Amino acid sequence: MTQWAILLAAIVAEVIATSALKASNGFTRPGPVLLMAAGYGIAFYLLSLTLRTLPVGITYAIWSGLGVVLITLVGWLLFGQKLDLPALLGMALIVAGVMVMNLFSHSVSH
Repeated sequence: MTQWAILLAAIVAEVIATSALKASNGFTRPGPVLLMAAGYGIAFYLLSLTLRTLPVGITYAIWSGLGVVLITLVGWLLFGQKLDLPALLGMALIVAGVMVMNLFSHSVSH
């Protein structure tokens, strides 16, 4: 598995864990709590693997940027949370920033 696929898997695991945290209703539902703990464990393990080869700043920018966008979409789709124009514009800027780093930065190893 490539470093980028591992990072993507780490982000997906973190989004699943964060969704389970919301579904746990303040740690009152054991199923989502277990999913949350497993998801965060997997996410941080996979993230640690990517840090062997990718710069920590670039990795964290991608992790946090894509994580924000994905968890916001999950909140909208699964939990009925509303998105207004400023939220959508902010997420577009986050995605644009991640794309600029990946396409143009010499700090990112391809």
